[in-house]
Amino acid sequence: MQIPFAESERSTLGVEWELALVDADSGDLRQVAQTVLDAVAPDDGDEHPTIKQELLLNTVEIVTGVCRTVSEAGADLQRSIDEIRAVTDPLRVELMCAGTHPFARWSNQRVTDKQRYATLIDRTQWWGRQMLIYGVHVHVGIERRDKVLPILRAMLTCYPHLQALSASSPFWGGKDTGYASNRALMFQQLPTAGLPFQFDRWQDLERYTADMMHTGVIDQFDEIRWDLRPSPRLGTLEMRICDGASNLAEVSAFAALTHCLVEHFSTMLDEGRETPALPPWFAQENKWRSARYGMDAIIITSARGDEELVTDAVEKLLTELEPTAERLRCSDELDGIRTILRKGASYQRQRAVARRNGGELDAVVNALVAEMRAGRPL
Repeated sequence: MQIPFAESERSTLGVEWELALVDADSGDLRQVAQTVLDAVAPDDGDEHPTIKQELLLNTVEIVTGVCRTVSEAGADLQRSIDEIRAVTDPLRVELMCAGTHPFARWSNQRVTDKQRYATLIDRTQWWGRQMLIYGVHVHVGIERRDKVLPILRAMLTCYPHLQALSASSPFWGGKDTGYASNRALMFQQLPTAGLPFQFDRWQDLERYTADMMHTGVIDQFDEIRWDLRPSPRLGTLEMRICDGASNLAEVSAFAALTHCLVEHFSTMLDEGRETPALPPWFAQENKWRSARYGMDAIIITSARGDEELVTDAVEKLLTELEPTAERLRCSDELDGIRTILRKGASYQRQRAVARRNGGELDAVVNALVAEMRAGRPL
């Protein structure tokens, strides 16, 4: 089969952010997504352009249009948040985001009444019902199809940086899992989810997709749920690594880091330089280490097996990306990564709140809600 790759303007940007709907009094999840979607629906009955349905009725997803800068994407997201709050505030419902809800029970959550979701749950059963998780996805436009797979392989070398910085799911069902990102390892239980294959040629990706469709694993390309994947319909590379972020400043920081990395590697290809890559077994180990240890992870940085503390690797990367950030006009947003290095990632802040409150996780929800309201880490 052939998979055409849509024409896309280089380094354009799109961001998707999954938001939980929580009760303002109890902090537990509220199943009111359809109420929100009905209230914001256009008069013509079409789907809202930036506020979308998700798998569970406790979740809405907000998406941007095609943007040229991170600040433009951030403004898009804020408009959607304001529109949702006009509906949720009178309902005493708050917006919250983290990779997982600290104490909600997956068994209490209702699935959206759509055939594609019913099919997913029917196939995946217990694991599919467990997907009480939230993420941030960033699309970056790539102007030529032959660049997509080399950039994807290069992005995998920075996988643990993004995972550690965004890790926000230490709790599951009221318990501390011991992981910085429990979401990362849960999500990969779904068929076709997890790390991508490192194909050398587009034809290899087409052959893989044809095999998956022929054997009934997937019905369409979008059912390949890799942490990093091409989006042929949009002409982008989609980064799906990050746990859900509790505030707009951190979403903007993760978008800026992704934006800069894709443009940086694209420039390397233009200049005829070799882009970095890691053997798949090192990429797999880096995913586990960053999910388990977060900002304390010792990551593998080269095919030789060199290792470095992830925060040190991030500092070096930020310095390397400064010229790219200036060119993309996202230096301020990229500097938000340094704020995370200084204040701690979300999983660290959540655990600190729990310790201060005798392990009470409703205090953690309150802190996440407060960060969403403030638009920055607190």
